[in-house]
Amino acid sequence: MFTFYLSCGNKEYSRINDDSIENYSKYVDPNIGTAHSRWFFYTPAALPFGMVKLAPSTNGSYGNKSGWEAVGYDSRHSSIEGFASLHEFQIGGFLFTGITGNLKTVPGTLERPDEGYRSRFSKADEVAEPGYYKVLLKDYNITVELTATERTGWQRYTFPKSDSSYLIFDIGNQLGESGKVKDAQVTFNKDGSVQGYVVTYPEYVKKYQPGGDIKMYFYSEINKKPSMHGVFLGEKTWDNEDKISGVGAGMYFKFQTKAQEKIVVKSGFSYTSLENAKLNFRSEVKDLRFDEVVDNARVAWENEFQKIKVTDSSISNKTKFYTSLFHALLGRGLSSDVNGQFPQNDGSVGQVQLDMDGNPKYRIYNTDSVWGTFWNLNQLWALVWPDYYNDFIQSQLEVYKNSGWLADGTANGRYVSGVGTNFVGLMIASGYQTGVIKDNLDLAYEAALKNEIDYTNRKEGAGKIDLKGFIENGYVSYIPVEESNWRDSPDGSPFSVSHSLEYAFSSYAVAQMAYKLGKIEDYKFLMKLSNNWRGFYDEDTGFFRPRLKEGKFIEDFNPLAPWKGFQEGNAWQYTYYVPHNPKDLVETIGKDKFNTKLDSIFAVSQKTEFGGEGIDAFAGIETLYNHGNQPSLQMSWLFNFSEMPWLTQKWTRLIGDKFYGTEEIHGYGYGQDEDQGQLGGWYVMSSLGIFDVKGLTGQTPTFQFGSPIFDKVEIKVNNQSNKPLIIQTINNGLSNFYVEKIKRNGSPYDKLSILYKDLIQGDTLNFYMSNIPNKNLLKL
Repeated sequence: MFTFYLSCGNKEYSRINDDSIENYSKYVDPNIGTAHSRWFFYTPAALPFGMVKLAPSTNGSYGNKSGWEAVGYDSRHSSIEGFASLHEFQIGGFLFTGITGNLKTVPGTLERPDEGYRSRFSKADEVAEPGYYKVLLKDYNITVELTATERTGWQRYTFPKSDSSYLIFDIGNQLGESGKVKDAQVTFNKDGSVQGYVVTYPEYVKKYQPGGDIKMYFYSEINKKPSMHGVFLGEKTWDNEDKISGVGAGMYFKFQTKAQEKIVVKSGFSYTSLENAKLNFRSEVKDLRFDEVVDNARVAWENEFQKIKVTDSSISNKTKFYTSLFHALLGRGLSSDVNGQFPQNDGSVGQVQLDMDGNPKYRIYNTDSVWGTFWNLNQLWALVWPDYYNDFIQSQLEVYKNSGWLADGTANGRYVSGVGTNFVGLMIASGYQTGVIKDNLDLAYEAALKNEIDYTNRKEGAGKIDLKGFIENGYVSYIPVEESNWRDSPDGSPFSVSHSLEYAFSSYAVAQMAYKLGKIEDYKFLMKLSNNWRGFYDEDTGFFRPRLKEGKFIEDFNPLAPWKGFQEGNAWQYTYYVPHNPKDLVETIGKDKFNTKLDSIFAVSQKTEFGGEGIDAFAGIETLYNHGNQPSLQMSWLFNFSEMPWLTQKWTRLIGDKFYGTEEIHGYGYGQDEDQGQLGGWYVMSSLGIFDVKGLTGQTPTFQFGSPIFDKVEIKVNNQSNKPLIIQTINNGLSNFYVEKIKRNGSPYDKLSILYKDLIQGDTLNFYMSNIPNKNLLKL
């Protein structure tokens, strides 16, 4: 019998025992794809969208030269240096661990683990599941368990019998993506509690908001009084000191332990102040015990998974699905405290407006760049998690109110643009079209419009520094990386084509919002900008091609070459990047040529698992198709617009089968760039068989159909009647990925798309599958 809990209110849970309800959490394997994974990817001990994300670190102390390299936990490593508490884009802090024997205060290296406090471990001794992590530190015979609430982290250490058991609090050293430490402090209080802070300078803050920093605070309680304590800076230690400040600051606690004695460390965290770290602690810890927190964490995850109930015989596909959903709900976590205070762009502390009951009206979140989220996360959030989507937009509007610009990526309010573009205007437009936005609509439109058309005194952290040429001349001029030093400027960009295509797409999105709001002049201007993609098409080569300032196409053009006019991609991939007007793109290229060429791209790419087989974030950057990165994610859906929808059904199914795996190395490709749930979000939407190339930005947003892979899916969509969306397949199978016919609520349905507003009212869609394409299903 499966026991699970349903949330009642904000923090209470009721237990239900029901044999008929499946536990979907059991299909989540956080270890999938952990070879070469990003800092924020592997954080099993966390809640959905939570602030605190606990995880083991194998090389988090190694630093992050460019701010994006894979660092933190790698399944190929054999030793753990400790357990980090905060994992976000450009944010990492507070490494704790336990040891026995001689005191060690530096982590050591993977090659020479005995030189530090790190310990060897075995994968056989590791347990990772949503909300919980467990491992045996073999060098010390210490079992470590991790769990979390939204803003508190819990660590339980089971020690052997020893006169010299230690807890190590490494506070003031670089961790993950967080950059060099500027300052740190840790204090042992008279009541036995521990508190402190660290201030870091991440690489992307350094690039996009020079002089900014990231502040993190913690407050901890240990359930046993140490026999001795002290502080350290590197290998230098001082016994019985209560406080230490500066780069490298840390503290240790010595205990005499019995065999199997458990010591629990409970910690509250905040990005605003020590006082709020204590407030978060007291609000969420209460009188809970460790095992109760584990249970509540499992409940929180299962409640979310129950919103999309999959029935199917394939354990592999269900594992892919719920692990993908886990990552889509894990990334982009809280930055606001329980009282609604949050870190502002200018370094001050902001306050979310409170409702009549004294609760914050919305919550504030950190985020990696939203580059590409319109093809995965935005759609998933709009369909099932609209309240989170609204909060996410409000988070961006807080940055706008404070700084005058939308920020794209944010780390504690700071600009961390990531790719130098900015799709937040499009995200706002999609939120408006789907009815997600609940607050500050006028401000949202103001911010979105400014983001698309204003280049005067634009801050680099707001992205689109090269927008001037796009507005005035209709295109961004190409400037080679050798001359630009990889930076955009008002004169142009090394990524001129891709930026222009992206700006055209986002201009279209905000134009549709403008039209529905009655802003007709804005609409006309934005629609003119949305057509700027046309000037890049070169009929001689059949590709989009970079143009110089004087308007000429560049010489020596190689469509496979990345970084030459195209960001994280090439002309083969970006030539299909007109998501807001795919039918005109098909007409421009020619329908037969379009279909033949695109189909051949996938046929070739199938041989490399649709994204390159190298264990590297950019393994597929010089290939014809690269599912491991955002610019390609819509390509397989374009056949719906070129009168060959059966090829969308075929290739989306095969991408899901081949690119996505259930192993540590072959998870999301082979060590690909899974940006806080984007590749997971794509798999979720594609496996459901619904997707929108326009990212739900049209005036009447639609989902196009692909090839649903499950026998039955029941989705809790956003409506007043609580009527679910049910997607069922009949005669499905490994090779039956073609749609023969569709029924909607029992009646024949002859279109390959459905309005978003109709879908969320709750429908039953039956897809009859076949191994032979039905070439009469052509209507969108």
